[in-house]
Amino acid sequence: MASSPSGKPVLYSYFQSSCSWRVRIALALKGITYDQVPVNLLKDGGQQLAIIEYLEETRPNPRLLPQDQKKRAQVRMISDHIVSGIQPLQNLAVLQRVGEKKLEWAQHYITNGFQALEQILKNTAGRYCVGDEVSMADLCLVPQVYNAERYKVDLAPYPTITRINKTLLELEAFQVSHPTKQPDTPAELRA
Repeated sequence: MASSPSGKPVLYSYFQSSCSWRVRIALALKGITYDQVPVNLLKDGGQQLAIIEYLEETRPNPRLLPQDQKKRAQVRMISDHIVSGIQPLQNLAVLQRVGEKKLEWAQHYITNGFQALEQILKNTAGRYCVGDEVSMADLCLVPQVYNAERYKVDLAPYPTITRINKTLLELEAFQVSHPTKQPDTPAELRA
């Protein structure tokens, strides 16, 4: 993230990017106003930035990583499971290489990931992924559920995932950061 002439952070973002969405949620939760520069990930591959941990270290309130060590480890485990074990296998570059079977590919890997995630969340969830405070794990969950819906994954076998996602989508930070409400969202996809 860079700074604009106004001193506000600049987020280089693509409306449907899970990575960008996670950062938009973090910025909204922390009440950080920012300028947004659209980046087209379909053209020239775009650029991915990992900044949620940076935001947590430089602007720690509200916390996205619990103070409790066990809960913090659970948040990181869930986040890593989603961003390393599910999302990369159904992101744009991979699906372009898969070709005609991209729907089946995405469904297969999201379903496999969600089967494991549902079991994890049965042990860690309260109102949200880990207890009753929004965490980095929740920032990872919502964009992944959105992708599951885009790829027509049956969410019925995942009641914990579905419940948490529904609860999170009621929060303003998750609503304003939604892909259908971004400046670069095509008109036909706007909410």
